[in-house]
Amino acid sequence: MMKAKHLLLAILTICLFSLTSFKTFAADEIVGKWKYTVSNVPPEYETGVMTFEQKDGKLTGYLGEAEKTEFKDLVVDQGKVTFKMDFQGGTLTFTLAQAGDKLSGVIVGQDGEYPIAAVKEAAKN
Repeated sequence: MMKAKHLLLAILTICLFSLTSFKTFAADEIVGKWKYTVSNVPPEYETGVMTFEQKDGKLTGYLGEAEKTEFKDLVVDQGKVTFKMDFQGGTLTFTLAQAGDKLSGVIVGQDGEYPIAAVKEAAKN
């Protein structure tokens, strides 16, 4: 019985470390620049760049390069990325799924829902 308890404790410990490592890996994997395309919007909003960064141990992000609009309530969890952004007096809510170097999902705003897809830029050395 004692061996079974030790084995169970060892398995639980390994699982806990695995889950912690997975979450860190998923958050780190999104760091970088992503080129996006949004459908069914005016041409000036169709394409652009969004950036995710690690600052002081915290994940942050913003849209744009010259004029940066910061993301609010940014969460990365098990391949799902969500955040909000102020836009023209309202709020846009982004819900994205990450699959490697691709993001896809939807932006929800006061005027409707808009499909979005993004591809991660290769890191520059």
